[in-house]
Amino acid sequence: MSTQLNKNEGSSALHTLPHVDGLTVGIVCAEWNEKITGALLQGALDCFKQEGYEDITVAYVPGTVELTFGAAQMARSGRFDAVIMIGCVIRGGTPHFDYVCDNATQGCSYLNATQNVPVIFCVLTCDDLQQALDRAGGALGNKGTEAAEAAIKMAHFARTYSH
Repeated sequence: MSTQLNKNEGSSALHTLPHVDGLTVGIVCAEWNEKITGALLQGALDCFKQEGYEDITVAYVPGTVELTFGAAQMARSGRFDAVIMIGCVIRGGTPHFDYVCDNATQGCSYLNATQNVPVIFCVLTCDDLQQALDRAGGALGNKGTEAAEAAIKMAHFARTYSH
């Protein structure tokens, strides 16, 4: 049986982070667009520290296309309760942007459907550098922080509903 809430009912409960005993998180971070990915990574690490989680492993891959492989390796290792993919793709003048974004999105979706570990998508897909800066600690906050929060919530969800 499930309960459906009205739009404003239970909103504080929806935004409260659960506690996950012994939480372990793997973060795979793209080196490409390092200024942005570094800021996203720092946002995630700051969130985990603030919430009292210390067992965070960070690994680097060259670019966003390689994030799926890195996340797959982490997910299959059995060492992590959640994995975060951090990357940034900024539109250029060729279709390369679309291919890279599609690759990362499809890869993350595939891993979420086939692994017993939630994989969190923290890949900025922006039209220009300013949009990326705004989402990596700028005017629109830090999507890395949001990814860490999602990892905590999804690790809790996985533990609640796993067999």
